[in-house]
Amino acid sequence: MSSPPIQRALERIDLLGSISDNSNFRVRTLLSPANRRAAATLKDWMEKAGLIVEHTIDGSVRGILPGSNPEAPALLLGSHFDTVIDAGAYDGPLGILSALAAIETLQEEGIELPFPVHILGFSDEEGVRFHTTYIGSLGMLGQLDKARKAATDKDGNSLSFVLATEGWSNDASEICYQAEDVRGYVELHIEQGRVLEELQLPACGVSALVGQTRLKVIIEGQADHAGTTPMPIRRDALAGAAECIVELERLAKECESAVATVGQIEIHPGAANAIPQTATFSVDLRHADNEERLRLKNDFLKNFKFIAARRGLTLNWQTILNDDATPCDTRLTEQILDSVEATTGHRTTLVSGAGHDGVIFSRITPIGMIFVRCRDGLSHHPDEYASPEDIATGIEILVHFLRQQCTSQDG
Repeated sequence: MSSPPIQRALERIDLLGSISDNSNFRVRTLLSPANRRAAATLKDWMEKAGLIVEHTIDGSVRGILPGSNPEAPALLLGSHFDTVIDAGAYDGPLGILSALAAIETLQEEGIELPFPVHILGFSDEEGVRFHTTYIGSLGMLGQLDKARKAATDKDGNSLSFVLATEGWSNDASEICYQAEDVRGYVELHIEQGRVLEELQLPACGVSALVGQTRLKVIIEGQADHAGTTPMPIRRDALAGAAECIVELERLAKECESAVATVGQIEIHPGAANAIPQTATFSVDLRHADNEERLRLKNDFLKNFKFIAARRGLTLNWQTILNDDATPCDTRLTEQILDSVEATTGHRTTLVSGAGHDGVIFSRITPIGMIFVRCRDGLSHHPDEYASPEDIATGIEILVHFLRQQCTSQDG
């Protein structure tokens, strides 16, 4: 399929990708100037497609296609448009723009769906600014709890304060989905892995999203002079953290299908001639089996305690995120696979190793996902890439899925 909606989607990915808060790399975090410009751009494209468009105070956007029965439960399509630091152009925006292209394709064909479709663009999924994920989707469920609202950014401002002082309050809508409002949530996303590339497949369905645990680990030692403190009596927090990180890697390698990452570390006082007193580092742990994930968490924390005690250090940690594995809805996944098979000739599912906004929407509605192949499995990187051909295939799958909904029994 080579159509104007697909060509527009490809052009829009490039245009959205050019919006950044830094001229040297791509970054858009919650309510930053670039995040706001991206939201306004999405609103403009949705309005040009004839959708009824709204935004929330956190900067998320929604475009509504009413369908022939505007009062029926809505099908939700979309993804997020915030980014990590030095990001690629496809993680998140591809899902929003593919959904818009699919709707534009149906409009060109004169097809009216028998229920509303809502295209959602979430202002924050990555959690970079406040170190807490899913702010956009949680906001649309009215489930931003006290802990997330109390989270602070690098300037010490809480999320609740930022929403009150920086929020997109002008003409903002309060969007709060309930279970009875929704028939399902479907998201198209790059795989962020190498499996489709190895299988030589352009796209597939998704059976589940892995469980995730994120911790903030704090190791305290004793700052001292780097030149006058003998090695045997040092209480070096960074050396203790380094041993813990290597131990985490060892345990994760021994646990099949587990992945564990330390992506952030800070030390104090941070001088070349001072022994570190404090080392604070992140732990990101993922596994498709909840029991295995929790077992591994308990194992490495037990070993961290042992390492700290042996070195005369103190160990504390905070749980930042603890999400169980989320299965995709069986019935919805079968419908997606019908469309994958009709488009590609294959019927394949993968487990997502990344979290997505479907984790949040699964609290109220069935969820399903479509994966599109990405080159070298690379994501959260400026070289992240999905080919125009594979993007077109993903849009074709989504169009087929929507056509299928016109004739489904509950449509």
